[in-house]
Amino acid sequence: MIKLVYCFRKRPGMTDADFDSYWRDAHGPIGARIPGLRRFIQSRAIQLPGDARAPDFDGIVELWFDDERSLIEARESTEWRESGLDEENFLDPASTMYAITEEREIQLP
Repeated sequence: MIKLVYCFRKRPGMTDADFDSYWRDAHGPIGARIPGLRRFIQSRAIQLPGDARAPDFDGIVELWFDDERSLIEARESTEWRESGLDEENFLDPASTMYAITEEREIQLP
């Protein structure tokens, strides 16, 4: 399993509520159409009482694929391009960081 992870901040001037709503209800369905996608996880940053600092990102998204070839094919799709074009509506592109990862599960004692 290959996982693409993006971390980003919301577009400047956008409220937390507007960001969350747009990301979930407008962008989510666009991203969900990417071919070959096995899981699509949006994780919205929260701050707990007593946290020493604010989160570094407003959101983290995980796109899961069976293998590298599936990810490469997805990147060539119209749906991928549509998802990328929609990002300007809710995120700050200068803040975006990403990594392509392979999970390694550590067994708990």
